[in-house]
Amino acid sequence: MAKKIILFTLQTFSSTGGIQKMTRTLAHALSTAAVNNGWDFKLWSAYDKAGDLDLRYLPQKNFKGFGSRLKFIKKAMLSAVKFDVVILSHINLALAGSIIKLINPKCKIWLVAHGIEVWRKLSFVKINLLKNCDKIICVSNFTKNEIVKRHGIIANKCVVLNNVVDPFMSLPAAFEKPAHLLNKYGLSANVPILFTLTRLSAAEQYKGYEQVIKAVSKLKHTFPAITYIIAGAADTREEARVKKLIHDNNVDKHVILSGFINETELTDYFLLADVFVLPSRNEGFGIVFIEAMACGLPVICGNIDGSLDAIKNGELGTSVNPDNLYELENAITQCLLKPLTLPARKKLQHNCLAYFNEADYIKNLQQLLNNEFAH
Repeated sequence: MAKKIILFTLQTFSSTGGIQKMTRTLAHALSTAAVNNGWDFKLWSAYDKAGDLDLRYLPQKNFKGFGSRLKFIKKAMLSAVKFDVVILSHINLALAGSIIKLINPKCKIWLVAHGIEVWRKLSFVKINLLKNCDKIICVSNFTKNEIVKRHGIIANKCVVLNNVVDPFMSLPAAFEKPAHLLNKYGLSANVPILFTLTRLSAAEQYKGYEQVIKAVSKLKHTFPAITYIIAGAADTREEARVKKLIHDNNVDKHVILSGFINETELTDYFLLADVFVLPSRNEGFGIVFIEAMACGLPVICGNIDGSLDAIKNGELGTSVNPDNLYELENAITQCLLKPLTLPARKKLQHNCLAYFNEADYIKNLQQLLNNEFAH
């Protein structure tokens, strides 16, 4: 009988974000692995609805969107005895995983651990899930170390499986700055452009864009035309705070808040920029870093979180102390003084994809599952 693997998610197709993006890629990889190995794979989403599915990632027959957490939990309980492996895409699914383990002790429960959601103080139910699940898939070495340190989890239960570039991301073959974006923002091709893509949230003031704004106030004396584009949806409170920072640092003419940009526009924004910079303090991994490098864009990240995995500890990008403004200014200056040539951007893209590609991701998942089934 075919092994039954099910991926539980909260939202995968009806909202955007790093975790949703990672989960879509995980779903596609598991769907491919299932076909390769004759397994039965399904994706169940608590809050997505049936019509939210993007059919590029898996067939409709393999997806169930409940549109209700209560309906999702009820169905999981009723079907628990049928599952061989249940993969929880988020710690907030701990209750569902714990119930299934009680009903079907032979079922293997895996948890995907991203970052800050598992680093903070956790409820009894979540701690119990961490201690009793069979495997924790950590997106970075930093996340693994934090779980072990903060919650006393046995290290060999944790497996590091870095995120990879979405298989359906449009990757450039040429690296020219898109004329339509230059026109949109009234920029010339030789203007030095910094780019950040992140959610601007008052509850998540650790991304470091405020440091970049401060750096730009100094760098504008060396690079008079320097432009910093911050893209991403913003809540009202954080948008007001950022606008005040921009004004207080006298960089109103140098910083652009572009707001939300569609996934289809993302590659063009990476091509527009000269440097992607996000000196975060609490990044679990940072899919956006590998997306930028997959488009040939140099990356500057923080050096105290999971971002280091994304740049392979400095092999692919530059890391700085996110609290050291001088380090950040110097790193940006070096990138702008010696911009990558077109061949160098192509090489960066190649090196990035050599590490963070779906083919290897699928192989690693297949090996992990085959080892599980062998026990």
